[in-house]
Amino acid sequence: MSDQSPAERIFGFSRAVRVGDFISVAGTTAMAPDGPVGGADMAEQTREVLRRIASALERAGAGMPDVVRSRVFVTDISAWRQVGEVHREVFAAILPAATIVEVSALFDPRLLIEIEVDAIVA
Repeated sequence: MSDQSPAERIFGFSRAVRVGDFISVAGTTAMAPDGPVGGADMAEQTREVLRRIASALERAGAGMPDVVRSRVFVTDISAWRQVGEVHREVFAAILPAATIVEVSALFDPRLLIEIEVDAIVA
């Protein structure tokens, strides 16, 4: 399932793929045509990324309560608490398995975070 973002067309991928009850949502950022939604604020970029993931899951027939795993990639691991607070706001009732790692860069230097998730529709 595609959200028709320019990155999907350029790179050749789908935002989400559903096989049976399993849904995998590709790495998602807060990138917009004029720069990241949320600017240079890690928490705001995280909120936007999770909003986009929720939308992708909805199009695939699922929702955030179906998430069983999240993988978080940040360009500055010292901001892990900001990311964690937003992640907790969204996933506190679910508590999916989660990973957070620091990466040297994302595809645009203004991006601070990228998240991918897996979900299983019960």
